[in-house]
Amino acid sequence: MARAIPEELLYVPIVVGMNAPDCERTWCEEKCLALVSHPDFTVRGNAILGLGHIARTCRALDIEKAVPAIQTALNDPHPYVRGHADSAACDLQVYLGYVVPGYDTQKTEDLYDAIQEVLRKNSSV
Repeated sequence: MARAIPEELLYVPIVVGMNAPDCERTWCEEKCLALVSHPDFTVRGNAILGLGHIARTCRALDIEKAVPAIQTALNDPHPYVRGHADSAACDLQVYLGYVVPGYDTQKTEDLYDAIQEVLRKNSSV
């Protein structure tokens, strides 16, 4: 992070988010939150995605800090960031039972319905 090279930074939130259960969760959150306003859209988007990974892998997240970042990302000018914000908001809804204001919860319901359909088809085979 000290070198601030976007091509390297974009991996940081993914690595810390996926490995948060093996690290201190709040440290991982701080790393992701430090990057949510980065000028590079891939770094910004991955930082938001990293927050979703933490919610999923730790079943916990500092809502007061993470939710405003995710809300802002839902309206980001770049579709890459908005897409990862949708994923993170879905993770918060599924794993923490928290609905991010501004998130279309129908997306989570549609995903759940699709999973249930696949499970039904697989169980009848």
